Amino acid sequence: MNLLFEIYALIFGLLIGSFLNVVILRLPKEKSVVFQRSFCPKCLSQLKWFHNIPVLSFIFLRGRCGFCHEKISLRYPLIEISTGLISFWLFPNSSNAYSLGLYFFHFGVACIFICHFFIDLDHQLLLDKLNLYLLALILPFVLITYQWYFWVVGGLFGFGIPLIVTWLFYKLRGQIGMGGGDIKLFGIIGLYLGPTGVFFTIFLSCLVGAVLGSILILVKALDKNRPIAFGPFIILVASFQIFFPELSHRVQAWFF
Repeated sequence: MNLLFEIYALIFGLLIGSFLNVVILRLPKEKSVVFQRSFCPKCLSQLKWFHNIPVLSFIFLRGRCGFCHEKISLRYPLIEISTGLISFWLFPNSSNAYSLGLYFFHFGVACIFICHFFIDLDHQLLLDKLNLYLLALILPFVLITYQWYFWVVGGLFGFGIPLIVTWLFYKLRGQIGMGGGDIKLFGIIGLYLGPTGVFFTIFLSCLVGAVLGSILILVKALDKNRPIAFGPFIILVASFQIFFPELSHRVQAWFF
């Protein structure tokens, strides 16, 4: 019986992944993600219902639009598959209300992280709307779960440290080193992870970003004069801490 529910969770995740593709495409352009029918971004033709079946439509159409026959980005089915697998993986063995509540909470966080990840890659933006949705998910959870000083201090650390560093960088270099969306995301993550967790997120995301950025510049896969999207590094490190807490604590012990 549990396997059946896990399959339902997989299908649910695939459907949500299809919706996330719409959010990633439209939200930065301030277009409706609910009231506008799906259309091909190349020829603008409205898609039929059978063009919107997660993963299967991509396979049946052989990766091309059913109208203009332009190639469909492989990103679309990959996001659908990834979201489906995350939903399947997060689905609890127990079906009690608490376990299901945790499933929907963590799955919601994962979905917002996915949108943030790809929108920042495309537009170098961590949108306030997504940060507000994330805050709306995390704040009730931490209010119920943690003592007030844990999430208050974590939020202050997460928001304050990047803000001070960005301000100092601007004063010294005359350049904005970190966007407002990054700072807000750190603050919200700090509510959940607490002061030690968010400090580790800041430290490790900066380290990973610096190392990978340098490698990409050296191999000329990245233009050194073009701003690097920092959000994906924050999201990867935060996801590691949220979804693999025991392993994260072991890694933190190496550094602190």
